Formats: sequence, structure tokens, C-alpha cells
Amino acid sequence: MLSNAPPLRSVGRDPDATILPRSTWPATLAPIAQLLDHGLDLGPVTVFVGDNGVGKSTLVEAIAGAYGMGPEGGSTGSRHTTRKSESTLADHLRLNRGLGAGRGGFFLRAETMHGFFTYLEHHPGGKDPVFHERSHGESFLDLVVARSRYPGLWILDEPESALSFTGSLALLSILRDIVEAGGSQVILSTHSPILASIPGAVIYEVGPWGYRPCVWKDLDLVRNWRSFLEEPERYYRQLL
Repeated sequence: MLSNAPPLRSVGRDPDATILPRSTWPATLAPIAQLLDHGLDLGPVTVFVGDNGVGKSTLVEAIAGAYGMGPEGGSTGSRHTTRKSESTLADHLRLNRGLGAGRGGFFLRAETMHGFFTYLEHHPGGKDPVFHERSHGESFLDLVVARSRYPGLWILDEPESALSFTGSLALLSILRDIVEAGGSQVILSTHSPILASIPGAVIYEVGPWGYRPCVWKDLDLVRNWRSFLEEPERYYRQLL
């Protein structure tokens, strides 16, 4: 019988794998080197925030790959692929799994969802809606709802690119319900202060220093958005 334990407790370097040279990408990225050197503890909800190019997507993509998910999204064992662009980092990781936890999961990447929806149309496996007949945001939320009945590991890479303000709030509510139902876990990479605020999350701020725990109100992401919304004209003056 499956327990309600989160699927993953931590992730780190696989001591049985070949060493990834620190002079080779993606180990040249500080967060990836930190992961390989010191490992990473995961909570029931783990959120990564940071600027473009710091390694968030590379990190979550590798965890998904090590778990058995396709790099372009899908469930464990997914064979959907168009163009190989993922790093080899997944081959160098070891996952510390929760005792008795299930091994199912789903990886959602906003940037590859169009191709994934086409894949689902060509390989139907249930009563999914025709996602291409919905808006980008609606189809994204429809997919999460359709898969939410299966407990497991949920990995989402920058889902806010598909969502409006209200759509982001809806996803926040769905993810909270998934975790509260037990047996599931969320790993989220985001630029959205809304999604980063998911209750009970362990938040890591990612940057050229690596990754470090941070509370929501102290994130650069939150401070910068708050500053802009309070006085956008100040930013316009700097830009122009």
C-alpha cells in the first residue's frame, strides 16, 4: 500500500556515475555545481525563482529526467520528443525517494506544451479534451486538472507564461489541493510572485551564487514587482 510520503526527499550527485567536470556545461552554472557538491533537500512544495539563464530550468529538467519523465514534458515513461536539447545532468543525479511513496509523476513545460498536446492527440489514452481547441491557458489548466487525480511528483517549469493573473491563482489553488490530498509533491520553477507564494513552500532563490533558501517577502522577485507596481514611471525614466 502506498504511503502519503512525498515522492522525493532530496536529490544529489550519484556517486556511481561518472564525475561531471566543473568546466563542462551545465556544471559551469553555480546552482548545478552546488547541487552536485552538496545536494538539495526538497519539501512537499519546492519553488525555484531567479533571473533568466541562472539554471532553474536546467535544474528542474534534470530532476524530471532522473525521475523518468520526458524532457519535453509528460508522465513517467513519456516518449514524446522533438529536438534533443537537454543536458546530461540527469545521468549524474541520485534521487532519495520517500519511503513507500508512489513513483508516478508529471512534467509540465510551458515552452513545449503545443508539441505535447499534438502528441496527446496522436496517442490518446483517456478522456482528455482536445487541448488545441482551448486557449493556451485554458488547455494548461485543463491538463493539470485531468492529471490531478493521479498522485505523484509534479514538476512545472515556468507555467505562468501560459496564464493570466486569474489563471495563475487557479493553478495555485489546484496545486495546493493536489498536495493536501496526500501522496503528491510539487517542484516549481517560476518568475511569478503569485505562484511563488504557494502556502508551505520551501523557496530557493537561484542566481550566480547558486541557490539559497529565502522567504517569499524577501525575494528579489517580490521586491522588484512591488517597486515597479508602486511607481512604474521610475523604471520608464531609467529605460528611456
